[in-house]
Amino acid sequence: MAHEIPVTEPRVRGKRPPQGDPVVDRAFALLGAFDARRRSMTLGELARRSGIPTSSTLRLAGRLVAWGALERDAEGRYSIGLRLWEVASLAPRAQGLKQVAMPYMGDLEEVTRQHVLLAVRDGDQGLLVERLSSHLAMPVLYRVGGRLPLHSTGVGLVLLAYAESEFQEEVLGRPLVHEPEKVAVSPAALRRTLAAIRQDGLHVLRRRAPQPLVSVAAPVFGADDRIAAALSVVVPLEHAEPRLLGPAVRTAARAISRGLGAQRSIGLVPAP
Repeated sequence: MAHEIPVTEPRVRGKRPPQGDPVVDRAFALLGAFDARRRSMTLGELARRSGIPTSSTLRLAGRLVAWGALERDAEGRYSIGLRLWEVASLAPRAQGLKQVAMPYMGDLEEVTRQHVLLAVRDGDQGLLVERLSSHLAMPVLYRVGGRLPLHSTGVGLVLLAYAESEFQEEVLGRPLVHEPEKVAVSPAALRRTLAAIRQDGLHVLRRRAPQPLVSVAAPVFGADDRIAAALSVVVPLEHAEPRLLGPAVRTAARAISRGLGAQRSIGLVPAP
């Protein structure tokens, strides 16, 4: 009776066998443990949030502190370091966009004395890349670097309206809930909203909770005439005049689009 000879995988020179997550993935897990509600954490909190053993967390956090991605205060709490912000600020997708958009955003902020938002799509969410706010402006939920749901924010709906049709259908097929109201989204109503945005080149969103507000948002197009960002103003409901704000936001969005090299006018770009 023949004996089977066990087959072993050839070892690749210089490659270690798999032993859990790579170091870089664990480092990313540590950085990803921070959010707007947890801007600083103890070693134990960081280990629990990231799911990494405390000993490994201590070692990795030390390396990240040495590089500047994390900072550690006198009480031993960790927070995101300035070096990480410095590197992130070099992202070309946001940097060129912000340079073109800032003067027009400043004009809108001067007129409204409230909030002016600039967001891009990142995966299946919106990412707020800039926000100008008057010191008298009403409180808002989102901060620069924060993520926004596409289906229930002014800038998010604009980004979704001009996204690829395949992506739109994927989103429409999910069970969606308006945030922060926790009200179910009707796919048929959302489909009508997206069509209206593409037709008008503008969207006016009214919200009652947590504070009554109006968001007026318009698309910004890039040199390839595809959606690059969404621009909006957010004002208290009692002070909102969409008939005046709409043309101002649309004009600013068109000017930014031209600055980015777009050839077509907002409202004339065909549906995806």
